[in-house]
Amino acid sequence: MSRVAAIDCGTNSIRLLVADVTTSFDGAVDLRDLHREMRIVRLGKGVDKSGRLDPEALERTRVALVDYAVAARRKGAERIRMVATSATRDASNREDFFGMVRDTLGVEAEIISGDEEARLSFVGAVGDLDPDDGPFVVTDVGGGSTEVVIGTLENGTATVTAARSVDVGSVRLTERCLPDDPPTEAQIAQAREVASGILDEAFAAVPIETARTWVGVAGTLTTLSAIGQELPEYDPESVHLSRLSRDDLHRVAQMLITSSRPERERHGSLHPGRVDVIGAGSLVVEALADELHARAGIEQVVVSEHDILDGIARSIA
Repeated sequence: MSRVAAIDCGTNSIRLLVADVTTSFDGAVDLRDLHREMRIVRLGKGVDKSGRLDPEALERTRVALVDYAVAARRKGAERIRMVATSATRDASNREDFFGMVRDTLGVEAEIISGDEEARLSFVGAVGDLDPDDGPFVVTDVGGGSTEVVIGTLENGTATVTAARSVDVGSVRLTERCLPDDPPTEAQIAQAREVASGILDEAFAAVPIETARTWVGVAGTLTTLSAIGQELPEYDPESVHLSRLSRDDLHRVAQMLITSSRPERERHGSLHPGRVDVIGAGSLVVEALADELHARAGIEQVVVSEHDILDGIARSIA
């Protein structure tokens, strides 16, 4: 058994998991959570337009990493792996980010490819599921990108058969198509068209027709589940492995897309850092739901709290 710390730095949030990792003789990896934490730092703010990481966003990320380093040390983590995804892949000044991480955390940040991001998301997401419900299609709607990956789970080992990451997410789509709050009908229509067009690249590469179960991970889908359940505040245990029908998903998504910021803020389970981008994220999820229904006849999504962060922790082992 080893104690590890995994850090996932995305476009919108940065998250920490400290866990004990045990590997069995047959290669299956088991995680036992010790500490999970999430901060909204919006590292990718403006990157789609400027191509650069904003200094204020870098400072927000640095402050979070200082606290994460303390938490990992106090919990006795023996190894740390930090993965950075969409925003840093696209930034011309990413060396500023690398230097900040090195100075703050004492390890190198790894900028992984979109396909590796998809693989890690899949490995993290399916560990608690029944292998007989596979093949699984896992979708990870982030701030800057969306991953679509299909694979199986056998004897505790997750196997990816196809994956694709595409550059559409809640922050990118908001900045590109939804300047008004609430957005106009024309803006919503344009955002739908953009999201569907970009996701087509993923559907062309991933044979979702073979999937039996849709697993949705990351903040947009977990938030949709919490609001759909009418939770007074966010509760990870209520969200993990919850199921959201396609009809309920569309109902919640439409409410969020067309409501104003004050109306969205009334939902106690909606993190303040997601209030301004949850509508765009919902549009991406709707596009995924419609395509999975049309191609694979899937009528519901299983929402998982376990995702790329768990995949990173497993990879350390």
